Order: sequence, then C-alpha cells, then structure tokens
Amino acid sequence: MADELILEGETREEKYQTLIPQIKALISDEPDLVANCANIAAALRQTFDFFWVGFYFVKEDELVLGPFQGDIACTRIALGRGVCGKAWQNKETIIVPDVNAFPGHIACSAASVSEIVIPIINKGVVRSVLDVDSDKKDGFNAIDQKYLTELAELISDRF
Repeated sequence: MADELILEGETREEKYQTLIPQIKALISDEPDLVANCANIAAALRQTFDFFWVGFYFVKEDELVLGPFQGDIACTRIALGRGVCGKAWQNKETIIVPDVNAFPGHIACSAASVSEIVIPIINKGVVRSVLDVDSDKKDGFNAIDQKYLTELAELISDRF
C-alpha cells in the first residue's frame, strides 16, 4: 500500500474511492481484528491528515480504546457519554461540526475541534465505534459519513 500512496490534489471523495479498495486488499487475508483496525486507522490518518483516528470496542458496559493514530486518548467511555457514547447508544453516526458546542463532549484533547463517529454494528448490536477527529471546524460531511460507514461495514462481521 505504501507504494500506492494517494496523490495530492484529488477531491476528498476521490481519495476515499482510491483508498477503500486498498484497505479491502490490505485486510482481506488478515483475520485479526486489532491488526485490521490498526491499519485502517493508519491509512485514514495518512491519507486525510486527520487529527485523530481510532476505534473503541464495546466491552461489557463501556467503550474501551482500541487501535488508533494520534494523540493520547480517553481510555474508557460510558454509554451515552460524549460523541462516541451517544453514537453507541443511538446506533447512528454523529457528525459534530464544533465539539465545543456538543453537550457533554469529552475533551480528550483540546486540539480536537470537529468529530465524526460511526457505530460498527453486527447482528443489530453495536460492537465498536470508529472515531475520527479534525483540528478544524466543520471537518466532516456526508461524503465522510458515506465512505467511513463503508469502511466500518468491511470489518463489522469480524466482531
């Protein structure tokens, strides 16, 4: 994959369209969930220069930090707390243009300004969330939601 780095100057959608087949190839023969999540986080951060990309896994009644790329993160998040906890609780993607305006936002890093969280669902149950942060306001939109959801679905059956 390193030999096929995405070119500068492509639109965000074109970058996703190039990246997703690369990720599919990267994870297709790898059965280990942690390894696959680590590579997905790295590929997303490298491609888009996101501030933070990572996974939280549902373990009992909490989200527990999994593979990520970026600054040190919150280790455990309760159901319904912050953007990740709300996405888990509501089983729906949440896009937050300005985290400072989100009631109950958990500030793991003051440098995070906007966020998108995609729940990863298997057999109707949220098993994980994909959390992506930007250091810019309005860092995410419907294009991100579409393609990040597609990425989440690639690994949902591995939980």
